[in-house]
Amino acid sequence: MSGPDKPKVIGEEWSDERVKSFLVSPSKGDGSDYTTLLKAYQAMVAGDFERFVGFFVDAGRDLNAVNASGETILDRVGEHRKSLEYARALKNAGARKTA
Repeated sequence: MSGPDKPKVIGEEWSDERVKSFLVSPSKGDGSDYTTLLKAYQAMVAGDFERFVGFFVDAGRDLNAVNASGETILDRVGEHRKSLEYARALKNAGARKTA
């Protein structure tokens, strides 16, 4: 979040360690693989998200985990018109839609 005490940062390079830090299950929420992917999608630019997806798969996590509504992260990302690069990264790694 940006504001007077925390200026918005654009174009910041994320290290592998920072990207991998999203692999740790969140302390709030259900802690599922779906939630982990959603949080990374919401926080990262497309290039960092693509790197994250690689680390996620290497860690043996489930790209096709579903939320309470039965949607995969690819279903969710596909709802957003500016998410083509994110969807491509997911598809290239083996993610599928449920519908």
